[in-house]
Amino acid sequence: MIKRIDHISIAVKNLDEALGVFKAVFGLESVHTETIADQGVKAALIKVGDGEIELVEPIDPEGGVAKFIERRGEGIHHICLEVDNIDEELKSLEAKGVALIDKQPRKGLAGMIGFVHPKATKGVLVELAQKV
Repeated sequence: MIKRIDHISIAVKNLDEALGVFKAVFGLESVHTETIADQGVKAALIKVGDGEIELVEPIDPEGGVAKFIERRGEGIHHICLEVDNIDEELKSLEAKGVALIDKQPRKGLAGMIGFVHPKATKGVLVELAQKV
């Protein structure tokens, strides 16, 4: 079951520069920064109310975020929806024939995650996350 919007992710070329912009413009600061090697990114979470903004900088020039920025430039990369049970959600979506990037959950910055292919959601990359 979908619980809430967990975060909106923004692809950026330079994480430190982007964090500076969010601090200067909105007074917002990162609450957590982490390198996620298997996703090829360095990411920072900015708390906003009960949700977050995630900034992601590619560290792998062949990774998905690097390719996204190359094609589309910096900007909104995906939305993340928090779910009760990531395993059940992915299995349910697969049974409905929904195109998935991840058929099995994997560790991510938001907990255990799985991505729904954007062709299944009108061009929007959707991440599902279960907090652990």
